[in-house]
Amino acid sequence: MGHRYFGTDGIRGRVGEDKINPEFVLKLGWAAGRILGKTPGSKVLIGKDTRISGYMFESALEAGLVAAGVDIHLLGPMPTPGIAYLTRTLHAQAGVVISASHNPHYDNGIKFFSGEGSKLPDDVELAIEAELDRKMTTVGSTELGKAYRVTDATGRYIEFCKSTIPMTMDFSGMKIVLDCANGATYHIAPHVMSELGAEVSTIGAEPDGLNINDAIGSTHPEKLQAEVVAQGADLGIAFDGDGDRLIMVDHEGDLVDGDEIIYIIARGRHETGKLNGPVVGTVMSNLGLEHALSSLGVGFERTPVGDRHIIERLAATRGVLGGEPSGHVICMDRTTTGDGIITALQVLAEMYTTGRRLRELRSGMSKYPQELVNIRLSSPVDINTSAPLKKAVSEAEHELAGKGRVLLRLSGTEPLIRVMVEGHDQHQVVKLANQLAGVVEQVMQRA
Repeated sequence: MGHRYFGTDGIRGRVGEDKINPEFVLKLGWAAGRILGKTPGSKVLIGKDTRISGYMFESALEAGLVAAGVDIHLLGPMPTPGIAYLTRTLHAQAGVVISASHNPHYDNGIKFFSGEGSKLPDDVELAIEAELDRKMTTVGSTELGKAYRVTDATGRYIEFCKSTIPMTMDFSGMKIVLDCANGATYHIAPHVMSELGAEVSTIGAEPDGLNINDAIGSTHPEKLQAEVVAQGADLGIAFDGDGDRLIMVDHEGDLVDGDEIIYIIARGRHETGKLNGPVVGTVMSNLGLEHALSSLGVGFERTPVGDRHIIERLAATRGVLGGEPSGHVICMDRTTTGDGIITALQVLAEMYTTGRRLRELRSGMSKYPQELVNIRLSSPVDINTSAPLKKAVSEAEHELAGKGRVLLRLSGTEPLIRVMVEGHDQHQVVKLANQLAGVVEQVMQRA
């Protein structure tokens, strides 16, 4: 039986519509409390990003969990990976994140972490969904949960982030511009970096509830690129709204994406004998990463898009490093989930250890030209069985002559078919991607 409510990354949508409304979230809190709070003395943590609707959903979750007899601990604004860490270290039964990651302020979402700081297993999510079908009841007054505020949540997480690199490292003399996307890292990332000695300036660190991810952050790094050059900084770091991913900028203002960040960390770990297992990427990871790792003698495996798949593969292969081009990087030897601040620190540690600038560190990997075309679905298309599509893909692969890749996939979050072509020649890659997109459009028109 499949999920009815939980998607690949919790429950997400437009505020006030469908499931992202106070009534549903109240019931979700109650249902989660019934399943997760079966042991006496259970507690659940609640954290959120900076979007204005977070207050409303925090209150609704609080009421639902308390009605189910579960104590809750409120963390306030906190990066998603910080909530995962605190769930683990405070020995809570679960952590709840109120965030829609890199989406605009008018979206929000709810996702859960288990007591181990990882995503909930499918059977627990299905049990919560089953509970949602029941009539909501309230435990007796003597059994109601209580609500507490965790006053030292920020300080605890800052210290944890700093502990992921050697204590001897001091970033004095390093000038860093941070873009906090007006999101959940605004009051944490600047402290982490400055406490480690760096000279820090910030943009996107003044959230007002509505400006999260608004033309800023890892999905809009243009302001950061300009700021790094204008300030003569050594590098820039852009987080997304909930702080689980990052994009970096070198001293010349050029972007360093997730694939390049993975390469830098992988090479450093490999050279010190601390890179266990293969590096895990996705079907979207650039061929350049695969080839650069291969030249180091490092294995590389691909999964479908999504951090859940990456984490599962890392666990199966006992690997320690994986991620996506978007900057969602998972250092399993440091923490349990994608963490923008911790990933940034691993790269800064490489700069410190090698004495090289970011631009130099990333130069060991050459990215292949990659063209991505998104086609909005106007009618259902089975991309795996359509004869015209299979023929078009085969012809494109033939033209690439083993020196590139073609990928067609349905988006997991939007009604889109994504066409990706990668190869040595930029002109050829763009031409083939547009040709394939045209065939997809024709197939939809005939459907």
